[in-house]
Amino acid sequence: MDEVLAFYGRHEVALLIAMLGLVTLATRAAGYLVLARFQRIPAPVQAGLEAVPAAVITTLVLPPALTAGPAEMIAMIAAGLACLRLPPVAVIALGIGLLVMLRQLGL
Repeated sequence: MDEVLAFYGRHEVALLIAMLGLVTLATRAAGYLVLARFQRIPAPVQAGLEAVPAAVITTLVLPPALTAGPAEMIAMIAAGLACLRLPPVAVIALGIGLLVMLRQLGL
């Protein structure tokens, strides 16, 4: 048992990455297999699938923006406005760049 714990201690990060990769692969494959059974995806399912990216981004971005400080809130508002005109990669670069600059200024 000590050998197993020692091995885990030495390779903890690599094992974690491998396990997370396998879980991600399994969930993506399962989603594909379920949706492949349909000839046409029903409208409510399609609407739900289209809402997933916005829900994930909101879940990841909003809590830190509301609790971390003014720099995060300003960067989030600027990125939100920029996404109306700029491509996604430019919005991400603008948001991160603005956040780094504001943090360097002490906000």
